[in-house]
Amino acid sequence: MRILGLDSSGLVASVALVEDDNMLAEYTVNYKKTHSQTLLPMLDEIAKMIELDLKTIDAIAIAGGPGSFTGLRIGSATAKGLGLALKKPLIQVPTVDGLAYNLYGCKDMVCPLMDARRNQTYTGLYEFDAEGMHTVKEQCAVGIDEIIAKINELGRPVVFLGDGVSVFKSFIEENCKVPFSFAPAHMNKQRAGAVAALGEVYYRDGKVQTAEEHKPDYLRLSQAERERMEQNNGKA
Repeated sequence: MRILGLDSSGLVASVALVEDDNMLAEYTVNYKKTHSQTLLPMLDEIAKMIELDLKTIDAIAIAGGPGSFTGLRIGSATAKGLGLALKKPLIQVPTVDGLAYNLYGCKDMVCPLMDARRNQTYTGLYEFDAEGMHTVKEQCAVGIDEIIAKINELGRPVVFLGDGVSVFKSFIEENCKVPFSFAPAHMNKQRAGAVAALGEVYYRDGKVQTAEEHKPDYLRLSQAERERMEQNNGKA
């Protein structure tokens, strides 16, 4: 089974290929270029390096949101285009779930944090056992105070990861009442390898969709949509 993974949901752009529980290639860049400039060239590069015929993949796993609205649209358009051209199904992997999967096997509870602006975070809570990853709290968009309060309520050690860590680190250090740690650099951001690996699990469980069915899960309105709503409410 060959699963192509794509993630452009945040600052990181990442492409990977997983085949039967082996990662054959991963290309990840955390730099200030736009994903529209990087995603397809990265895919082309790994395809050349491992002599990959894209027609031989079984499915395309895409980080389906939440995250950067622009990044999600770029990733979605790329995955849909490939799915339609290759006649392959898509596997929508929730972004926060994919981020948590970086820490597979961690004995502590895992809390991804993505910066959603305005003191909000895209987050969730996860745990692992011999059977795999389990969701303690599904991915959501909440205030950092709300997720820390939930962690304190559960009373279990926790590991934080994601681009929100640097934004909320001071708040965590001041308000988290349980033992906590921060994931190291090589596993603290989105990686297409994790998206593809989790996508492989979903594929076996039949959690696939057509390219036509796929659409990103933004979890909340964009800033422009919020501003329009506020203006309309003001006129009412």
